[in-house]
Parts: sequence; C-alpha cells; structure tokens
Amino acid sequence: MRRILFDSLMRRPLTEEAPVKDEQMLAELGASVARVARRRLGRSLSIREVDAGSCNGCELEIHALNNAFYDLERFGLHFVASPRHADVLLVTGPVTRNMREALERTYNATPDPKWVVAVGDCAVDGGIFSDSYAVIGGFPASYPSICIFAAARHARRNCSRGC
Repeated sequence: MRRILFDSLMRRPLTEEAPVKDEQMLAELGASVARVARRRLGRSLSIREVDAGSCNGCELEIHALNNAFYDLERFGLHFVASPRHADVLLVTGPVTRNMREALERTYNATPDPKWVVAVGDCAVDGGIFSDSYAVIGGFPASYPSICIFAAARHARRNCSRGC
C-alpha cells in the first residue's frame, strides 16, 4: 500500500490538457441558444432540475454550470426553484419507486409547452442501477408518451408522437 501511495505522489496525473477556449465560438453559441429560446418561448429558457433517484454525480456537473467559470446564465439559461416557472425539466438519475409520484407531479405542474431532457445514462435507461429492485427504469421507459431529448453516452431521442 505504501508503494502505491508513493508512486501516485511521484507521477503526474493522467489527465488531458483543457481545450483552448474560443470566445467567439462561445458568443455565437450563446446568441444561437438565446435566439431559438426567444423564438419558441418569447423569453429566455428556464430549467428545473429534477433528481429522480440518482447518485448525485450528474447534479454536481449541473451545479458546476452555474459557477463563475462556466456561467450558464450568460446564455439566457436560468435554473428555477419551481416547476411552475420552468420550460425544461432536466431529469437526472433512474426513476425510483419512491420518486415516481414526485416526478409525475413535477411534470404535471410544468406549464405547456415543456421539454424534458434526460441527463446521463441512469436517466435514459436506468444505467448501472437498472437491475435494482427499487428502480423502475429510465425516464423514457417510465413515460413512453413524452418526447424526451436524451443527453447521455447512448444519446438517442425517444419520441412516439413525432415531435
């Protein structure tokens, strides 16, 4: 054990260098997102993040989007505390039996037009927790009639209504 600790202290971390930040590309992306949100909604985009039973890994990444380094609000994307003020539901984690009713209430409380984004493998198909007795599955399997935009490694779009 002492040898492993010593080796890890003497070697450099096995990480990649951060990509070069292109300010012009970020400005164009922000303008594009703001333009689409204003065209479809008439205002900036409001997001309600819903934890359906996750391990909090995705939440840490989502919360990092609001810090001073990434500053997601400069693109017109705002996180809101109430689903009644949201345009987008950002679902993380597999849908558990204990959270299914809360997730349904949150979805029903969100005014139309609304979008649902399933973030991470767990929200899409249950991930590593899919075989658990407490997990119903991913959001698309639990609600097949809802159009869902999946943001995960297995990115796919579930839309049975053709939207």
